[in-house]
Amino acid sequence: MKKCLLFLLMGFVCLNLGAQVKKEIFESFKLQERRDVSYYFPEDYTEEKKYPLIVVLDAEYLFDLVVANVKFQSRLGRMPQAIVVGVDQGKNDIRWEDCAYEEGTGLPTDKGKMFFEFLGTEIIPYLETSYNIAPFKMFVGYDITANFGNYYLFKDRSLFNSYVNISPVLAPEMENRVPARLSALEQEIFYNVIVEKEASDDRQLILQMNHNIKSITKESLHYFFDEYENADHVSIVAYGIGKAFDNVFHMFRPISPKEYKEKIITSDESAFKYLEDRYALIEKLFGFEKTVELNDIMAIYAACRKKSDFESLKPLAELCKEQYPETMMGFYFEGEYYEEIGEPKKAFKTFEKAFQLEEIDFLTKDMALEKIDALKADFGY
Repeated sequence: MKKCLLFLLMGFVCLNLGAQVKKEIFESFKLQERRDVSYYFPEDYTEEKKYPLIVVLDAEYLFDLVVANVKFQSRLGRMPQAIVVGVDQGKNDIRWEDCAYEEGTGLPTDKGKMFFEFLGTEIIPYLETSYNIAPFKMFVGYDITANFGNYYLFKDRSLFNSYVNISPVLAPEMENRVPARLSALEQEIFYNVIVEKEASDDRQLILQMNHNIKSITKESLHYFFDEYENADHVSIVAYGIGKAFDNVFHMFRPISPKEYKEKIITSDESAFKYLEDRYALIEKLFGFEKTVELNDIMAIYAACRKKSDFESLKPLAELCKEQYPETMMGFYFEGEYYEEIGEPKKAFKTFEKAFQLEEIDFLTKDMALEKIDALKADFGY
């Protein structure tokens, strides 16, 4: 009878391959048990692209919220499309067995160690061999399951690039161990702690961990601590997930006015290097080269003018010629570069090329013509 039921279930999964969300019973060798697992795949999934992977525990409660955020934000271009896998842990409150730790050491129990291997050596490898997974992986957990994610920090190289810890129930010494590992790891890590402000048994430990992490100064560590005044231990889940996605995928969105003022204008580095580093990080984490947003190009152009960083205009011009070849943008920026370094003849010829191409954003043919006429008047070309 059990075999019949299993075949029926597998048949249902196969018939449902085209759906965005599917469920299956995963036969785990590590756990020696069957586990209910849910998967979300983008509707237009293709082998031509790579997709970040988001691993969600407490899937009965968190999976739908995470999927809703992925669908909403990816459709608006605020994050890449992603694959989500959720592990159910509600039946018989098995979450407390999966994520249990020894009171003395704070390390996982034998069952916890098996569950650790189940995620790391069965679930994730299965998806990596079956689908085109990007390097970027995110872990999402809540109270005891949030604490469990931290154990992946203790590997030589963290399995996850991003951790979303919602109201964590911390094992002993985690307030010190987590900051120590975040300080030691030589990879890009996004670490989110999301908490309600009301009193709890773990509040002081969480605040101590927050204090310790804040003292770390590493460019590769992106730390976010979000505390909600009016949330309780249940509502904090809905409050926190959207904000965590905003934090983690910030670099995927267009440069904001705040970012322009606080990070680009105030930086000692060249404006173009900021853009270059931003898109290099996107490619490194998400496994594909993203076309540079027009908004970002214009922000860097404005920064070049504001900071008198005219050397950045040349690589910015080359980027525009490559990614927006039909427009006048690349040649216009190059013309301004030659103007600023005292090469009027080259500037004149370059503005002539810009005039022959399509207008874009605030750049018009009239602006190119004005530049040409001014150079004619000054130098007689």
